Amino acid sequence: MVKTVRLTTGEAIVKFLIKQYIYVDGEEIKFVEGVMNIFGHGNVLGLGEGLSKYQKELKIIQGKNEQGMAHTAIGFSKQSLRKKIFAVTSSVGPGSANLVTAAGTASANHIPVLFLPGDTFATRQPDPVLQQIEDPQSIGTTTNDALKPLSRYFDRITRPEQIMSALMRAFEVMTNPQTAGPVTIALSQDVQGEAFDFPETFFDKRIHYVDRLEPSNRSIEAAIEVLKTAKKPLLIVGGGAKYSEAQHEIEQLIDNHHIPMAETQAGKSTIAASHPLNLGGLGVTGNLAANIYAKDADVIVGIGTRYSDFTTSSKTAINFDSAKIININVNRVDAYKLDAIQVVGDAKVSILRLRQQLDNHQYDIAKTVRDVKQEWNNERNRLANIDINDTHYAPEIATHFDKEKLNRYVTSLQTELPQTNALIEVNKSIDHDAIIVAAAGSLPGDLERLWETDNFNTYNMEYGYSTMGYEIGAAVGAKISEPNKEVYALVGDGSFLMLHSELITALQYNYKINIILFDNSGFGCINNLQMDNGSDSFCTEFTDMNGDIINVDYKKVAEGYGAVTYKVNDVNTLKTAIAEAKKEAKTTLIEVKTLPKTMTAGYESFWNVGVSEHSDKQAVQEAFSNKAEIMKTAKHY
Repeated sequence: MVKTVRLTTGEAIVKFLIKQYIYVDGEEIKFVEGVMNIFGHGNVLGLGEGLSKYQKELKIIQGKNEQGMAHTAIGFSKQSLRKKIFAVTSSVGPGSANLVTAAGTASANHIPVLFLPGDTFATRQPDPVLQQIEDPQSIGTTTNDALKPLSRYFDRITRPEQIMSALMRAFEVMTNPQTAGPVTIALSQDVQGEAFDFPETFFDKRIHYVDRLEPSNRSIEAAIEVLKTAKKPLLIVGGGAKYSEAQHEIEQLIDNHHIPMAETQAGKSTIAASHPLNLGGLGVTGNLAANIYAKDADVIVGIGTRYSDFTTSSKTAINFDSAKIININVNRVDAYKLDAIQVVGDAKVSILRLRQQLDNHQYDIAKTVRDVKQEWNNERNRLANIDINDTHYAPEIATHFDKEKLNRYVTSLQTELPQTNALIEVNKSIDHDAIIVAAAGSLPGDLERLWETDNFNTYNMEYGYSTMGYEIGAAVGAKISEPNKEVYALVGDGSFLMLHSELITALQYNYKINIILFDNSGFGCINNLQMDNGSDSFCTEFTDMNGDIINVDYKKVAEGYGAVTYKVNDVNTLKTAIAEAKKEAKTTLIEVKTLPKTMTAGYESFWNVGVSEHSDKQAVQEAFSNKAEIMKTAKHY
């Protein structure tokens, strides 16, 4: 006879969560760190009651916004290299809808998160339940259906016993590097509180073995054959290389065979920035060295990259007519991209195999790499020391605002500080092992180009989905993952206004993070894009109805929450503020007033955007013509 234990569905789920472990490279790790929650009528009495019994076994953290707390879960799992997760629970309706943005973020970045939203009554009594959308096509359609296309696995629980197969499948998906991403299990509100006699074995300790996928001999031999024909090879190190922890194997490969590398946003901080063969960021947010070298590279080896639009500069960064592509990826879909030779396998194992079979083969690229790196280093030094009062000063984005308009920003924001100066000073002033978290706007471009770190996994950038508002929630998650390190959320004013709710959570639970807020009073990145393509500045600056520039006192806002705060408008006060913030035991915010148009420019890159084909503006006509000309040489698929 099967031994059973009578539990509610809600408690059974929680009891299952605490017994899940993964096994990677001989190390056994508890997989579920905790549960982020915002309780509503759809989950407080079922799953919420179940959670209340396991407060010693799980970190149970109260969120403030469903999207924000899910970003915390994403930042945590990302910083934990996908070896640990948080579950996230919300109520039915708007709570579930708020999860959609975060689900997209997790999906695009291949980050495992377990979403447990409440759902409508399985009994259909009451019907419609509070917050239910009444789809005329189906009573069974609820807000949670919006999560279907964004989830790697989706299930809806209408009977208690269904959770057993659903949870087993969910954890298989989340612990599999090929499918890692968000999972949604929608929980009917009434079923959460229903009791069932569950088999005791369902709650046994369960270990999910993460075995490294071996590439086929055929694919390795094909890759070697092409690599040995190369005169100017290039590795592109993506996020998959970091999650695989392939840094030592990659370093040995580039050292032994003299192969230079570039990095994606997700791959940055896999290999030390100071490595002589690391050219830095590639593509639209890339730097001069990587972008110049890539144009002439004849063999490209992508390691754990999905080749986003920005990485390939809308498929113009590489000469696709002549360059041969090799893709090393555990995900077969990503390995197939760009007509590449597909090496489907774990990055660490695959790179080791390549290194072994390349024997003593080396490439004569030392001078070329040295020259392009020196050119970029000179440029970075210049960007660190911009003086807007210099007689020959011109902003980095030079032709958009005239001197009169820039002076209005100087006066309104009471600053003369360029963004590049500020960012490089932050890079110099924080601890070497500190973690930075960033996402959208102009900062990702500046960071991929300018940020230098030699410490592994200290660059937590979300640029798979470019989600404004990710930064502060994710910084809390990174801090939970690595509590002994300083964590900095680098955020623009636009992103801060989009979402900063988990600042309260950081203070509430004493997860000390440092928010460095770059305020240029606008959506600076999109304003650049707008004006670069011939349009006027329109709805991208923060101005009032009189056209006056808005100057928000973000320091005062954060003070009201209880954070320790600073306001700076020059490099020296910024340096001092960072030093003081390090000494603090609780969350800090440093408001940095910077000037628009002082971020880095494009550096030999192209971004294909929807320029108007017909316009009465000559500048727009020219932008469309330029785009059409560039697209003649782009790869179209």
